[in-house]
Amino acid sequence: MTRAAVLGALALAGCSAPLPPPRADALPRIASTNPCSDAILAEVTAPGQLVAVSRYSRDPSQSSMDVALARRLAVADGTETVAAARPDLVIGSPFDGAAARGAYARMGIAYEGVGIAATVADSIAQVRRLASLAHQPARGEALVARIEAAVAAPTPPPVTAIVWQGGGLVAGDGTLVADLMRRSGFANAVAARGLGQGSVLGLERLVADPPQVIFVAGGARGRGWALGDRMLAHPVLAHLRGTRRIALDPALLWCGGPTIPRLAEALRAARSSL
Repeated sequence: MTRAAVLGALALAGCSAPLPPPRADALPRIASTNPCSDAILAEVTAPGQLVAVSRYSRDPSQSSMDVALARRLAVADGTETVAAARPDLVIGSPFDGAAARGAYARMGIAYEGVGIAATVADSIAQVRRLASLAHQPARGEALVARIEAAVAAPTPPPVTAIVWQGGGLVAGDGTLVADLMRRSGFANAVAARGLGQGSVLGLERLVADPPQVIFVAGGARGRGWALGDRMLAHPVLAHLRGTRRIALDPALLWCGGPTIPRLAEALRAARSSL
């Protein structure tokens, strides 16, 4: 299963258990099986406190955190590998079923489920929750301050836009990218077409009623937005009048937390270029 499929199925609700008091000699050791919590925890934990992360964070094409750091940590890929890292707390996702949560409970490991943040406010709440669990509120507030600064600029008049991903997938309303688009001066044109998150917008339909901006989020990371998806680079798109195509790194769409300032910067730069 690809990381995009994993993240697309996460829900905001999670299963949580209270974190036991920290040992007298150390802060709680944390393992994360969730690629989005990987990225937040990498920012809010002290060195040595994050002991394992998901396998996705080791892959440069799928990671939302520093890959070099991820590769220095153990891989949290199932209860056995998590147990080997000897954490006090596991941060997981709704994909962690009752069997896994029960295994952690029997091993005396606390568990917290974290899903996908649908808004900037949701992401800020997640940052604060994870920083609290790590006993690092100051580090959490530092990241929150970066996020709030990134979205604090006045919103310019909106222009219509669509985030168009590999296979024609679109980013619908009720998502973090839609929230950031609105804050950056873009009106998400997906809902007006009767489409929602995870819907597919075909080339013919896009060409028949194009928005003012098409954010093309496809292809191999770092090697050009058109690579690997011919539809996203179809020659007919170059002939659309009044429509700009702007490349958007798909990795910016996966997670919140420390990704928000980068995505906000990319969207604001795009809006300023129009």
